[in-house]
Amino acid sequence: MTPQEMVERALEREGADDRVVIVDEGSTANLRFAGNTLTTNGVARSARLTVISVSGGGVGVVSRAAVRSDAQLADVVAAADAAARDATPAEDARALVGDGVSPGWADPAAETSIGVFGELAPALGDAFATAEAGGRRLYGFAEHTLTSTFVGSSSGLRLRHDQPTGRLELNAKSPDMKRSAWTGVATRDFAGLDVAGLDASLAQRLDWAEVRVELPAGRYETLLPPTAVADLMTYMYWSAGARDAADGRTVFSRAGGGTRVGEALSRTPVRLRSDPAAAGIQCAPFVVAHASSRDSSVFDNGLPLSATDWISEGRLANLLQTRYSAELTGLATTPPIDNLIMTGPDGGRSLEEMIADTERGLLVTCLWYMREVDPQTLLLTGLTRDGVYLVERGEVVGEVNNFRFNESPVDLLGRLTEVGASRQTLPREWNDYFTRTIMPPLRVPDFNMSTVSQAN
Repeated sequence: MTPQEMVERALEREGADDRVVIVDEGSTANLRFAGNTLTTNGVARSARLTVISVSGGGVGVVSRAAVRSDAQLADVVAAADAAARDATPAEDARALVGDGVSPGWADPAAETSIGVFGELAPALGDAFATAEAGGRRLYGFAEHTLTSTFVGSSSGLRLRHDQPTGRLELNAKSPDMKRSAWTGVATRDFAGLDVAGLDASLAQRLDWAEVRVELPAGRYETLLPPTAVADLMTYMYWSAGARDAADGRTVFSRAGGGTRVGEALSRTPVRLRSDPAAAGIQCAPFVVAHASSRDSSVFDNGLPLSATDWISEGRLANLLQTRYSAELTGLATTPPIDNLIMTGPDGGRSLEEMIADTERGLLVTCLWYMREVDPQTLLLTGLTRDGVYLVERGEVVGEVNNFRFNESPVDLLGRLTEVGASRQTLPREWNDYFTRTIMPPLRVPDFNMSTVSQAN
């Protein structure tokens, strides 16, 4: 049964006032390597059917993996219908989004294969040889997923989106395993990746780590690379629900009631935005909601998405909104979009140029194990990982110990002193869930390294 047939057969069954049917067909190819040797590779496939039934204002949502037969499909539809009949009326209930058909709706689901690594595998082989000659060990993996999502509804929607998602993570270690460095990239298709350049950057960091400097906890001028900025800004983005803000629950709540939309968050004219059509990080141009939450609504499935500013000229411009929450807050309907872009003023410098202009400060590689401490300020805690380096008079002079940090990305926006040139990057902490980011390096004059960490 094709995904399109599954959608049609689920919609044609009686038993509900309205339905939305979502079919996700995915395939994943991977390469894994350790100690300068490829270890495993393979391809896996997945499929999931989600049926959203509406009956008398109640909503029932049932998802099942690997539904292939008419009997299995009938069971899922019946379970969703029964859940809808038993449910109280949904507060976010709205008319389903009107009809529309995507080009290529009838085409087969897209699939990836091990062939996606046709350029990468030889480049990795060359990097392994170079690393071996240089006394390094490379570890890591490459993964490519291609998911075709089909959304159909009783209102006439027939939408699809094919989403490629790729990432390469490289970790270099010294032979005694005491020095470690990490880098990663996000890609749609693994074409044109500079693996030799990535390995060279890791070699440089391992060389820096040959000199060890112990530093106490404290506030330090800190250079955050794009990957670390991506992790911080992504968490802030995920926390920017309009309904929670209007209810006084978050850092985006205004004292006395309402939201902080329109308030300045940064004296620097930074811009944080999402755009489904952004080159290199394209994502679904319509809402795909498998369940309702405070920031999403199943009734919004198929709602068109367009370029949206979250922060503009340093001011909070929009928050994550459903049609329902937009009515509650009086703000525009701005649903979540699956990418994130941060830019500063024109003429931003590269991270290397920022290092060269640093009298004394820390250079972070990446952040790890981030957790929320206080939603009212969005205070986060976490660890540095795989290299924190001391910069003096424009040069890296050695590696320092790791730290636990305590910082709010919102507060950080108000204190940063430089925004560098933005580029596509891979979040370290969140790349299992969110890979499509374009971020700049940032200079923070007083980043809070709250305690020394014993983590290597």
